[in-house]
Amino acid sequence: MKIAVAKEIKNHEYRVAMTAEGVAHLTRRGHEVCIEQDAGIGSGISNSDYQAAGARIESDTRQLFTWADMIVKVKEPQPSEVPLLKAGQILFTYLHLAALPELTRQLMETGVSALGYETVTAAHGALPLLHPMSLIAGRMAVQTGASLLEKAHGGRGILLSGAPGAGRGRVLILGAGTVGENAVEIAVGMGAEVVVINRSARRLEVIEQRFGNLVTSYVYSEETLRQQIRQADLFIGAVLVPGAKAPQLVSREMVTTMKPGSVIVDVAIDQGGCVETIRPTSHAEPTYIEHDVIHYAVTNIPGAVARTSTLALTSRTLPYIEQLATLGLHTACKNNPHLANGLNVHNAKLYNQQVADAHGLKTSAFDV
Repeated sequence: MKIAVAKEIKNHEYRVAMTAEGVAHLTRRGHEVCIEQDAGIGSGISNSDYQAAGARIESDTRQLFTWADMIVKVKEPQPSEVPLLKAGQILFTYLHLAALPELTRQLMETGVSALGYETVTAAHGALPLLHPMSLIAGRMAVQTGASLLEKAHGGRGILLSGAPGAGRGRVLILGAGTVGENAVEIAVGMGAEVVVINRSARRLEVIEQRFGNLVTSYVYSEETLRQQIRQADLFIGAVLVPGAKAPQLVSREMVTTMKPGSVIVDVAIDQGGCVETIRPTSHAEPTYIEHDVIHYAVTNIPGAVARTSTLALTSRTLPYIEQLATLGLHTACKNNPHLANGLNVHNAKLYNQQVADAHGLKTSAFDV
């Protein structure tokens, strides 16, 4: 199969969808790999590294897309890339279509077969291709929030660990999945006072078993969230409904009760965000202030640590890329139902139920 690796063009996105080692693995198995020129530079992978691994370098984006049977990326296709897609091609990347109705419509019109990393599953409902980026985003959320709390960045002037004679900063984390647990890990490590709210008591048990009395946990209720958010210096939205639009649990009224100079980091922004006052931001302009609260909602948080993120992501995606390249879409999805769950759009039809529900559309039965 002809596999193209596109250079990411989303604002301040430095990750790349394949390493040189991944190229070597695929070319040894008879596949052709073409890398867009400088696609790996932001992750510390040079054009010559890819060439040494057996890839061809292409400087013309249009030529790259025209040549490819399968295009692998990190982020969803940007407006200039969508017209380059064509029927019969496989697109494999993060899509997050539940929050992107226009892109959903456009992909259906192209006839491309689009698989989203975030909806590929594993046993017991795990999301193996979302997990590494959720882990990184959860850890970065606290690191970023701690910096934004500094007075020079408009924050309250709070050090999360506190100091002798001064209390610790309070971090409220909504959600106890991969993002939430990793946010807890960093917040506890920084010495903050940490509170976690989650719908599932079982996940809270996991958090308490790991962190003991360093964390206070509550089963979600609107009133509990309302009480706790008033006391937070840093709020982290770590809500996930796999493949679906994030529930908007934090109302504007709740935000108005937060302390002036406090910080919201909404990691759920890829799926629309869990805060009513949130809107997507970029690494170029990561924050805005509303109701005297700093809002941070960068849609590609792990892109800031591109090398770490690229290595963590591509080690997970490569086996699935190989399955698609070796077997083709039909057989790969028939043989691997977990990969088939990643199929969002095919033959101008929608296949993911959560995306369909978000946009009031119907899904098609698996007929690839």
